[in-house]
Amino acid sequence: MKSTTTTHTSLEPKVGCIAGAMEIIGSKWTALILRDLSAGSKRFSELERSVGTINPRTLSQRLDDLEEHCIITKRSFAEVPPRIEYTLTQKGEDLIPVLQKMAAWGEKYYTGNC
Repeated sequence: MKSTTTTHTSLEPKVGCIAGAMEIIGSKWTALILRDLSAGSKRFSELERSVGTINPRTLSQRLDDLEEHCIITKRSFAEVPPRIEYTLTQKGEDLIPVLQKMAAWGEKYYTGNC
């Protein structure tokens, strides 16, 4: 009988690392939000336009989740009307190479079918 325990040392230093990363970037739209913030700070309306057909409520939820995980910061400016900008933290910047690898894979293999 085969053991149900497998080692994942070639992909992750300990079991759970990939799952932890996926908890943050695995939600629909999150990678695209991070892609757009990699170019610099953005306002909500800018993200809404650049990400695509995302529902404003979903965008708000994703931004809240990213802020909760310290991937982005939310900065409010005391102006009329109020202005809020979202920026990647260092932790968020550290995800950029992951997204670049995803983009390279997509360019190489994605054709819309198997």
